[in-house]
Amino acid sequence: MQAAGYEVLGVSKDSEKSHQGFITKQELPFNLIADTNTTLQQEFGVWAEKSMYGRKYMGTLRTTFIINEDGIIENILGPKEVKTKDHANQILNK
Repeated sequence: MQAAGYEVLGVSKDSEKSHQGFITKQELPFNLIADTNTTLQQEFGVWAEKSMYGRKYMGTLRTTFIINEDGIIENILGPKEVKTKDHANQILNK
């Protein structure tokens, strides 16, 4: 992704400490933002009610925003479109 000119940022409700452990364990070459109060996720509309096994709870909808150099969102891949195992190819081949 970075070789193709993309800057990658991840955002979740997890703490900074949790992010650091995940970055180290997964050897991630990009930064993660600790949005512990969900402000950023709410602004982008990805903090929403979810459901699993009939239980409702609030959580992050896995979504990718492709933002150009001018800060304009060019494309959004929503929760039903994101294929985690092939996500880089999804972005690079758009």
